[in-house]
Amino acid sequence: MISDELSAAMPKSIAVSELLKYDKKGKISIICKDKNSSLLYFFTGVVVCTVISFLFMDIDWIKLISRVPSIGDVFFKLMHFDFTKTDLIGRAFAETVSIALLSTIYSMILGLVFGMIAAENIFRIHILSVIVKSFFTFLRAVPTPVWVLLMLVCMGFGPSAGIAGLCVHTTAFFTKSFAQSFEDIPDETIEALEVTGADKITVFTNAVLPAALSQLIAWIGVRFEINFSECAILGMVGAGGIGFVISSNIQAYEYGAAGAAIICVFLFAFAIERLFVRIKGAIK
Repeated sequence: MISDELSAAMPKSIAVSELLKYDKKGKISIICKDKNSSLLYFFTGVVVCTVISFLFMDIDWIKLISRVPSIGDVFFKLMHFDFTKTDLIGRAFAETVSIALLSTIYSMILGLVFGMIAAENIFRIHILSVIVKSFFTFLRAVPTPVWVLLMLVCMGFGPSAGIAGLCVHTTAFFTKSFAQSFEDIPDETIEALEVTGADKITVFTNAVLPAALSQLIAWIGVRFEINFSECAILGMVGAGGIGFVISSNIQAYEYGAAGAAIICVFLFAFAIERLFVRIKGAIK
């Protein structure tokens, strides 16, 4: 019976006897030689790339192994939470949330505009789409900390530089992801409105945007979580927020206060993830 079903599902050039094999317990295991060889090539490539990377990094393995026990010691100290600096942690945490929220909102608006232009199925101007995508590819290629450092030079230390630097990279991210979401919309949906004489903006707001809304919510949730995490890192280079508190406390060997700040970051990131999962589920 199983052989008959497999015979109907598989191409006739493949013999069922080549796919089926019985183990010692009498259960059937399916052998796919092409799939197995692909996995072998993949893992071989991973091993080769890992070895080459280690050679280029010139790691002192003896020193590295000798420092491994200190990792557990540091994490043990971080777990001794010190909440005596709750006010400072709270203000820094609120600042970090504000930076992440504002940078995400501004970038989301810009990403919708540029994503609409970059999508090839809306304005249908190929050269314009290529130019927009190429420009934002360049912006994405430069890491976020570099943009923030550039903004620190222009605006000085503080949260405004963090917001501006995050907006550059986040807008580039949203432009690409939103454009891909718009391009996934079936052409029939767009053509149905175009036949009625609707202009491009009407087609976008009444057909493309509602159809892609669940994907957009998912992208926004992912990026907001990334922005919040990056805010914690960027604070260490002078952009303000919880990152500065974590960095300064670790440098002062006050691991308990740093641990309290880190646990706040973790709890908020987890809450954001669950919130956007619920929002996406409600939209569906």
